[in-house]
Amino acid sequence: MVEDPKFGTDGVRGVANQDLTAHFAFRLGRVAGPVLAGGGGGRVVIGRDTRRSGDMLLAALSAGLMASGVEVMDLGVIPTPGVALLTQHTRSSAGAVISASHNPARDNGIKFFGPDGRKIADELETEMEQRLAGHEGEASPIGEGVGRCLSGIDCVNEYVRFLCETAPVSLGGLRIVVDAGHGAASDLGPRVLRRLGAEVIALHCEPDGMNINRSSGALHPEAMWSAVVQHGADLGVAFDGDADRAIFADETGELVDGDRVLAMGALAWRNTDRLPGNVVVGTVMSNVGLERGLAEAGVRLVRAPVGDRHVAEAMEREGAALGGEKSGHILFSQCHTTGDGILTAIQVAGLAKAAGVCLSELAGQIREYPQLLVNVPVWRRRGWRAQPELWEAVRAAEARLGNSGRILVRASGTERLIRVMAEGPDEQTVREIVHSIADVVRDTMGSAPAGDASAPEAADTVA
Repeated sequence: MVEDPKFGTDGVRGVANQDLTAHFAFRLGRVAGPVLAGGGGGRVVIGRDTRRSGDMLLAALSAGLMASGVEVMDLGVIPTPGVALLTQHTRSSAGAVISASHNPARDNGIKFFGPDGRKIADELETEMEQRLAGHEGEASPIGEGVGRCLSGIDCVNEYVRFLCETAPVSLGGLRIVVDAGHGAASDLGPRVLRRLGAEVIALHCEPDGMNINRSSGALHPEAMWSAVVQHGADLGVAFDGDADRAIFADETGELVDGDRVLAMGALAWRNTDRLPGNVVVGTVMSNVGLERGLAEAGVRLVRAPVGDRHVAEAMEREGAALGGEKSGHILFSQCHTTGDGILTAIQVAGLAKAAGVCLSELAGQIREYPQLLVNVPVWRRRGWRAQPELWEAVRAAEARLGNSGRILVRASGTERLIRVMAEGPDEQTVREIVHSIADVVRDTMGSAPAGDASAPEAADTVA
């Protein structure tokens, strides 16, 4: 029997129709109904990205929810943060997103939001996992007790209205390149920015079900920044598959990542209500240049573990209104409960327009240290911390850097990868250190140990 996918930091993920099957999605719906919506009378809104397998998983998950007596509202293709917002606005019991974000088209995933538009607690995910095996014992209402499926397409206009209302100024006069990666923002990304007055040059906005994230979007912003230069645009933005994060390019085609977005917002809003306490939340991956640049301006950077959930928790704890990740997940807690790529694009473009300067000038307010991140494929992530050769290599590298930089080694939460990162004042030294540690990871964990006939953990079964 194939093991069910498990909940991780961002729902469940797997290869669609292999790890993440229609049968699993149906059973998940059956147990999610009573856990999240209380069975009969509850409602769950569901959105998806543009993957071909989204239709199959939507049908199966919806069937499971309706079989438990829950009403389903189908939002169609919509960014993940749109589902979070509309869960609140429709006063639904929960929201569900069918997406694997930046993963390849063959993968998919399912995650849930609570009625407050925030990701559900770990305890609820655990309860659903525990009830999966006995899903046949869940209540099966009949007659009027069976749930219905309603169209929620008209509700998407509420999300568009919300986004437009967050704009600090008109974007008229700005020329913006938008690369949607053939994902969930393919329609809404250009549409919203045009409604705010911008001239939009749209790239990779023709999803066919299998081209999501393919050589495009936030993971592959090369086409975006090239188009900025080619068209003389003021800036460019690239979204990931579910459009909850955004990566930018300035008018010269230079990449502007999440750290620089945090810096722009913090420096523009310090000593105002938009930056209460003059505190910003980043992650352990945030560049040390961000921390030092903000400190010089009287702004404190708090580091959280990687993951937008951890960032959100730290923001709530610190009373912060701005936080995010270098990868482009940016949270504006005064506007939204979760990271939103389109919202971030509106805020970044608005900052440049309001200041009356080029994006390169705003982004250049901090000096980043050279930083390199290498993703090393491994046989298994389990047990990666118990590799003495790895930590010997890390200690040697730390001695070489001294107090002038940082080294971070961690396992991916979504793929069979070990991520090796280093930063410091000298680019060549950083490069040598990262590759020396990465080589040790490949040698010790890159292939199955001799005599180990067991199968590797399924890719992306933990998110």
